[in-house]
Amino acid sequence: MYKTPDGKEIFVIDGHIHFWDGSPENQANIHGKQFIECFYAYHTALSPKEQLWEKSKFEKYSEDDLYRDLFIDGPDDMAIIQTTVLSDFYKTGFGCIQRATDMAARAKDRFIVNGSFDPRDGEKALEYIHFMKETYDITGVKMYTAEWNGASKGWRLDDPQAYRCFELCEKLGIKNIHVHKGPTIIPLNKDAFDVHDVDHAATDFQGLNWIVEHCGLPRLDDFCWIAVQETNVYGGLAVALPFIHGRPRYFAEVIAELLFWVGEDKILFGSDYAIWTPQWLVDKFWNFELPEDIKQERGVDLTPEIKEKILGLNAAKLYNIDIEAKRKAFAQSPVQIAAE
Repeated sequence: MYKTPDGKEIFVIDGHIHFWDGSPENQANIHGKQFIECFYAYHTALSPKEQLWEKSKFEKYSEDDLYRDLFIDGPDDMAIIQTTVLSDFYKTGFGCIQRATDMAARAKDRFIVNGSFDPRDGEKALEYIHFMKETYDITGVKMYTAEWNGASKGWRLDDPQAYRCFELCEKLGIKNIHVHKGPTIIPLNKDAFDVHDVDHAATDFQGLNWIVEHCGLPRLDDFCWIAVQETNVYGGLAVALPFIHGRPRYFAEVIAELLFWVGEDKILFGSDYAIWTPQWLVDKFWNFELPEDIKQERGVDLTPEIKEKILGLNAAKLYNIDIEAKRKAFAQSPVQIAAE
């Protein structure tokens, strides 16, 4: 629970976290090494100095690290774990649903574990969606359109194979489709993260919610022009939010554009843990004020009420979370780790 300087308690749902293994032992090739090193470069470039991790810890952190950073020292009440397999780069996968589920079992009411699938797998993808629903009862998935699969270096949301998968997701009640549309990560191809396929998929699948992670950066304009006309498209702040530290003016421009085009009800907080830890992000976000000239030009403001929506209320609506019931339950069972 995050307590504001004036004593108000804000329910925080961290909409984008990972539990990964990018260690050298799990790297299948040079590309696995490149991928985690690119993540680490984002970490070192955009984090406050006092928040920097040693590279070895960053590559593979422990369950206790995660619980401490999110729930004990951190502000999160709940977190949504996004699965990113990258099986071409990692021997046992980068962030897998089973590993995440096992980690979350200690405080399962605080986690939502999303699945993932690759439409290029054809019938096996459909079978796997059934498996994830039956085994884990997932309500959301993470799509990584630039992920490699053999000779293929990416796919589009409007591919016929992808549409078959989304039809099944809608039928099974897997309604929250998180899509990575953000900065390039070595060795993935920048064009495979283009946002234009969101426009097609969101129009054709009105029963699904399309959460565009990283709000399309560096394609913010394209994303905003799509999201303003698609009522089922949302913007995730992971990767955008850390600019609040090193480039606050740039962050102000980004969040003002999102407020102007997408609206305060369709923006979701995400720390992108463990690239960044949530405590400093939430602290800076709550204390952040839009520059006066940006407020005047856009006709928007970032009020405490809007911040509360972004930090948790918007995600609660998407995932049907009863916040008051959760508050009461969590008050009776605080998170602990062995070292505590």
